[in-house]
Parts: sequence; C-alpha cells; structure tokens
Amino acid sequence: MNKLSKRHHEAVGSKALSLSLVKKGVGTASLAFALLASGCATTELLDSGSSSRTTSSKQILVEDQLVAFGRPATPLANMPSNSVVIVGEKNSYVLRQGGPEMVNLLTNLTPKHIRVDNEMSFYSPNNDGYFQGEMKLSYAKLKDEFQRSDYNFFLQNGGKECSDASDQRMQAQRFCFSVPIKGGVYPAVSNLSLIQSKYSALTKPYPVTIYTTGKTTTTHSGGTSTAGKLVLLPFALAFDVVTFPFQLLDAASN
Repeated sequence: MNKLSKRHHEAVGSKALSLSLVKKGVGTASLAFALLASGCATTELLDSGSSSRTTSSKQILVEDQLVAFGRPATPLANMPSNSVVIVGEKNSYVLRQGGPEMVNLLTNLTPKHIRVDNEMSFYSPNNDGYFQGEMKLSYAKLKDEFQRSDYNFFLQNGGKECSDASDQRMQAQRFCFSVPIKGGVYPAVSNLSLIQSKYSALTKPYPVTIYTTGKTTTTHSGGTSTAGKLVLLPFALAFDVVTFPFQLLDAASN
C-alpha cells in the first residue's frame, strides 16, 4: 500500500472511531438520564406511597350498650306511632320500619323465653342519622309447654323451627324470627336514669353498633383517619320512653 492510500485509510478509520465514540457517549448519556429519571419517579412513588394510603373500609361511628326496649311516651315527629325504641346509654335508636313486628313479638311471647340472637350492628350508608339492619330473636321452651295457639302464632309471624342440639337434649324446642329494620338515631332518652334503675346490671355487655363504609387514610406512622362520628337526625330531640314490661336484658346476656 502506498503512503497516500495508507494515510487516507487511517483518516477514514479515525473518523469512524470518533463517530462511534460520540454515538456511545450520546447513548450512555441517554441511558444515564433515563435511569436518573426513573429513579426520581420511583423515589417519588415510594415517598408518596409511604406517606399515606387511602382504602375503602368499615368505619365504626358509635359503640353503645343496650339498656332496654320500649316505645316513645308521646308520638315522635316523622316517625310511626307504633315505633319501637332500642334504648342505649349514648343514643336512642327509633325503628320506623320493623316496629310493629317487634311490638307483636315482644308483647305476645312469654318474656323469659325470648332471646336476642344477633349483635345489633346497624349500617348507616350515608351517616345521615338513618340506619338499617336486622333483629333476630328466638323463642324456646320445653316441648310439652307449647300449645296449639303457639304454633299458630309462629306460622302467622314467620317463625321457623331452629332447635339446636342443646335444646333437643333438654326436650325443648326453639323458633327463630328475623325482622328487617330501618330507623333513625336520637339522643339518649330523657328518663334514662329511671330506666336503668329498673334493671339489674348485665354480666355481659350487649353492644349496639352503628357503622358506615368509606375511605380510610393510613399515614406512614401507622395512624388512621376515619369519619368516626355518628350524625344524628337533624330534627332529633330527647324524649321519654315507656319500656316493655319485662327484663329482656337477662335473656340477651345469656
């Protein structure tokens, strides 16, 4: 190869090498920038996720204790005249639906044989003072104590035979009732102290719970922020209540 050709070949090779290095430099810079940007985004995401997280969950608005069942001493505005009141220590829960069915059961069945079979946990979809749920009662006694009129009452009021093994061992029979309810939250009844003095203390507290569903925010420290406050009806006022003439609390606590 002559000197002219050799110099031309070296020049071309040097130029190609320079272009390659430039391309590699640009590629490395682009890659570094991409990684840096990705790292920033990941850091931002992690920081955001670690500072707070919002999820949908069940929120307890109030936890109360059952005192008695009764009826308003005088009719309440915007509530049926035959309303039933679940008397609590903190609030009163007035049934605008399911009241007549509850009155029928509580006044026609022998009190000492009645038992509340479910936790009184009621749902308030909008936390606006209104709630809904279900009351489950059962009625049991020895088989030879039932009369034909008892069975007729069970048939007419949706009672279903639900005897368990314990009932059968004692030659007893049990009937269950389920009453869908809707109602509104009022302040504690005015004569609460008088009502409490009529009943013996419960050996096991019987809870009344109102809950809703909504968004819960969890902070990086593990704390949570929820609604956590029960809203009463805007027209709700305290009132006196007349309790049903039996001690349902003993049955509820067993």
